[in-house]
Amino acid sequence: MKSLDASIAPWLKGKSAYLSPHIDRAWENPELARMMSNEYPLPPTKSVKEAIDKYATIGNRYPDAGAVVRSCIAEINRLDGRENVLLGNGSNEVLDMSIRTFVTPGDEVILQSPCYFLYGLRCEAAGGKIVSVPIALRDGDFAYDYDGVLKAITPRTKVIIFGNPNNPTGHYADETRFLEVVETGIPVIVDEAYVEFAGLEKSKVGHAKKHPNVIVSRTLSKAYGLAGLRFGYALGHPDTIRQISVLLMPWNVGTIAMWAGLAALQDRESLHERVDFIRRERENFVKSLSDVPGLKIYPCQSNFMLFDAGGTGRTGKEIVAEADKNGLMIRAQKEMYGNNGWFRVTIGAADENRHLIKVLKDYLVR
Repeated sequence: MKSLDASIAPWLKGKSAYLSPHIDRAWENPELARMMSNEYPLPPTKSVKEAIDKYATIGNRYPDAGAVVRSCIAEINRLDGRENVLLGNGSNEVLDMSIRTFVTPGDEVILQSPCYFLYGLRCEAAGGKIVSVPIALRDGDFAYDYDGVLKAITPRTKVIIFGNPNNPTGHYADETRFLEVVETGIPVIVDEAYVEFAGLEKSKVGHAKKHPNVIVSRTLSKAYGLAGLRFGYALGHPDTIRQISVLLMPWNVGTIAMWAGLAALQDRESLHERVDFIRRERENFVKSLSDVPGLKIYPCQSNFMLFDAGGTGRTGKEIVAEADKNGLMIRAQKEMYGNNGWFRVTIGAADENRHLIKVLKDYLVR
């Protein structure tokens, strides 16, 4: 009998599924403060909960293709219509479909490093080769290396991916230099999972309207606080959206998620309030911790903050362990830029943030 191994796609052999033990642990230990996964700390709004209740009663029916919510998203982003919008089971699915539309085995995908883990995983799942261009860190600021990106392009380059803002560095893509990359004609995927925290004026959606090779992905998991409902979407030229849609699984966004998502999108006042809360709490972190000797703070334009404790003599893992002892789950970053003092904090509820600030000060100022 032929072995199963012989039938497995060669580029999938030896690869592992992405696991999230930190999230599993948080569910198993609800007393721990979840400040590690870039979730929004407060529950969904009243209008969202009302939509969930309403559409749960018709959960026996298949959802439609999202004509109403896609039209709403197009209007918010000043696009022509729902043909510019594709819905996904979270932006992870949107990113996956966008990558697989263009990448075949042996093709290259240019990533900026460090970046969101999923880009590389989905590239490899399509048989692609990752080409990593390091993000520059100069004078305390992160910046994309556009010259490095342009030099990395080869005849095998099929996709270039930018985070806007980037996870975990929190910086944005420069307008002028970004356009240089777009004008190569190579498909450019822009992940805007956190863009609402700085304002949609930071978005690259205008390029997606003008240039068929630009795809913008978004999610309702962050500013809208719907991580558990799995609702994402892509914005792009109708021809590009139509082509990516070939990969759509039927009914990939459920009825409850779709209408709850619409309720969230229409409640602009609540969105502003939620964003303002994150901005205030983020500013308080900076104000409270800026005098800690050796601690470098990167006040990212997002719902997370990146810290470098290398100058304190502590590693990121040590700080994460100390927070954990105090009931706070935060995230260590891998060694970057020659040191291992990096850690990341998701902005939590007000009391959680103040607790963490005290823990950090007690631990680092001795």
